[in-house]
Amino acid sequence: MAKSSTISGVVFIILAVLFTFMTLSDGGYSGNPVFEGKYADPEGAVFGKEYWIYPTSSLPYGEQMFLDAFSSEDLTHWEKHPKIITYKDIPWLRQALWAPSIVQKDGTFYLFFGGNDMHEKGEGGIGVATASSPEGPFKDALGKPLIDEVVNGAQPIDQHVFRDDDGKYYMYYGGWRHCNVVRLSDDLVSLSGFEDGDIFKEITPEGYVEGPFMLKKDGKYYFMWSEGNWTASDYRVAYAISDSPIGPFKRIGTILESDPEIATGAGHHSIIKGQMRDEYYIVYHRHPLDQKDGNDRVVCIDRLFFRKDGTIVPVKITDKGVKAARLGRRNFRMF
Repeated sequence: MAKSSTISGVVFIILAVLFTFMTLSDGGYSGNPVFEGKYADPEGAVFGKEYWIYPTSSLPYGEQMFLDAFSSEDLTHWEKHPKIITYKDIPWLRQALWAPSIVQKDGTFYLFFGGNDMHEKGEGGIGVATASSPEGPFKDALGKPLIDEVVNGAQPIDQHVFRDDDGKYYMYYGGWRHCNVVRLSDDLVSLSGFEDGDIFKEITPEGYVEGPFMLKKDGKYYFMWSEGNWTASDYRVAYAISDSPIGPFKRIGTILESDPEIATGAGHHSIIKGQMRDEYYIVYHRHPLDQKDGNDRVVCIDRLFFRKDGTIVPVKITDKGVKAARLGRRNFRMF
């Protein structure tokens, strides 16, 4: 009888530990928006066991003179890191600090950004700053933009930096309905050019407006972009699939858009890869239904799923958000 009680006690303790672990791992849902404040153009990233989001501060151009960042261990509780870079760290910035993109290489974090809403050569463009940690502080690396001219009709904004499996870095960018891709040198602060001698390649797919993003999955290149007007309900995300990081990219369809019962203007997204094989999250901005100003944008997260044939299931935007998930841990299930 005593032996049976001991076994029962051990089983109870094991079950209690598993239940506690599962409770800590689950932690509820993120809710949307995932953090307070007016933000847009979010770039999601994973560094170590933390998720990070780097958004634009959704303010009038003249007030967009800094960037905040947010980190989380579980996708539900977010810590704000204010002013990881400001106009004081970018000598050529006058306004419109936009759409950060970040990569880590050899212990250094490289933060790419658009500045000054550039229309003419020399007014601004795409810059790069560096830091020794993901929360900064970041300092301008060049003292000038990396790209400061309009090439192939593409305004130098909305850059996204992508590292391929072979270690090569590509930067996709462009507003005004044109998109270019460039190769970054090993130092990540200069352009290297392609094997054929080109520095800039235009890869604009049908419907493209701005906000490019690249994801590689199962050997395929998923190129995504935003369409429509960023202040309006027709703002949305579409995608293409290619065997090459430079295309060609033929539009397949829309994967993110407004829901008249939840929010409008869902777009300018990025993707975060979770620890499980098919665990993907789409991070994007949208306009709450009760807000009318174009700058009233908030950052949200929902799950992204793929069909067996590799195509993307259109995202259902939610107020619930995503279930808590920690990096470096497996999800246990009790039967």
